[in-house]
Amino acid sequence: MSQSPSSALADLLPAKQRRRPRIGLVAGGLGTYWPQFPGLLPQLQESSRYVSERFQAMDADVVDVGFISDAQEGAAAGETLRTADCDLIVLFLTTYLTSSMVLPIAQRAGSPVLVIDLQPTEKMDHASFDTGAWLAYCGQCPVPEVGNVFRRAGIEFRSVSGWLRQDSAWARIERWINAAHIRAALRHARHGLMGHLYPGMLDVSTDLTLLPTTFGSHVEVLEFDDLRVRVDDVTDAEVRERMQLAQEIFTLDESVKDEDFAWGARVSVGLDRLVDDFDLDSLAYYHRGWGGELHERLGAGMILGASLLTARGIPATGEYELRTTVAQLATQVIGAGGSFCEIQALNFDDGVVEMGHDGPAHLAVSSRDPLLRGLGVYHGKRGWGVSVEFDVQPGPVTLLGLGQDRDGSLSFVASTGTVVPGPLLEIGNTTSRVDFGRDPGEWVDAWSATGIGHHWSLSIGARVEDYRAAASLLGIDFREV
Repeated sequence: MSQSPSSALADLLPAKQRRRPRIGLVAGGLGTYWPQFPGLLPQLQESSRYVSERFQAMDADVVDVGFISDAQEGAAAGETLRTADCDLIVLFLTTYLTSSMVLPIAQRAGSPVLVIDLQPTEKMDHASFDTGAWLAYCGQCPVPEVGNVFRRAGIEFRSVSGWLRQDSAWARIERWINAAHIRAALRHARHGLMGHLYPGMLDVSTDLTLLPTTFGSHVEVLEFDDLRVRVDDVTDAEVRERMQLAQEIFTLDESVKDEDFAWGARVSVGLDRLVDDFDLDSLAYYHRGWGGELHERLGAGMILGASLLTARGIPATGEYELRTTVAQLATQVIGAGGSFCEIQALNFDDGVVEMGHDGPAHLAVSSRDPLLRGLGVYHGKRGWGVSVEFDVQPGPVTLLGLGQDRDGSLSFVASTGTVVPGPLLEIGNTTSRVDFGRDPGEWVDAWSATGIGHHWSLSIGARVEDYRAAASLLGIDFREV
């Protein structure tokens, strides 16, 4: 059986392995009931085992502290989870319990909390149920109580109510696990920032203290000389090997010159070494240069290698766009890809926004084999070489960018549309035609009023709710257009 394009690409470009989200799990109910209704606790413990198994099957590390029956056990669970450094704590309310049992967990653990209450089946059998059987369906009863106490304690409240095997309830729970993936990635990320700001792009300028104080991540300031010395060490054999890899992934347009292709391959190997040496999760870069000098050639030779890094889950973005690289990392870790993007033009006849960008691109969003095109001119930049070009696959897409307000605070800004077929430019760019279901000019006005910069991540699928949940876990504002 032949491999799918995505699996073949994964074999050629193995993904970066990073810390998985850590999920704390606590189940509980009021211990006063156990001697009154002897069959109740075993039933609730069986439900909690099922919930634990569902979480253990997710792509996360689960810290299951078991079942609590009183406030003392709740405090002990909170202490265990405090030392576990969780990205999300899930409280499974199996029946009524007092808020005093779970408040210490939320207060002491210092992690975002999700409350779930999943009754055993869709409904009770009223004719046969006694009080003990009813209490197994009473997990919803304390949810408003917990919500009230959390609000009074200054703790953000989130909940999913449903029944134990309800697909839609588990889809909502998994949305929070996706959000925990984003929180984990941004908390522990090491973002490389190499070169200097594209002159005049004031929206792109980012306070380097902002990411550590907002997310907990690290910004590693790099020089193009850090790349230069590594490119100098690349052998001719390594260049040939990288060119062979690129030919397996890309279609080479006849405009590609051998010497430009070889230079892009050499820079690509040097980029891999830079990323490994500094243990980077992302890289944003720009260098203007002049007259064909070496640093200009390095800046112009980044596109092939940066696209290969991005395909491996290490977003590498031009124009010194640190905040957009952060957004690309967020979309990447939940499997939605995420390509560097901006508005290119509006088509009022077809009602679409045409968007894309030159330079590095995320191969996962491509609808066809990506193309390497030779360019004698990079618009708005100096240098020349090879650029990546492809069309974005049709269907739903979600934009995610980081907005910034006057007080410096960051926000997630998102919008979902549909990529539709139609004519596209062939100029070495990633391009798409996105229908947002409204007049494209009105969409641009609404999008621009959010505090978004002029770049963002274009990700595959309808992902607004994932990004909304992630903003909640990260403690930042969320804006949807």
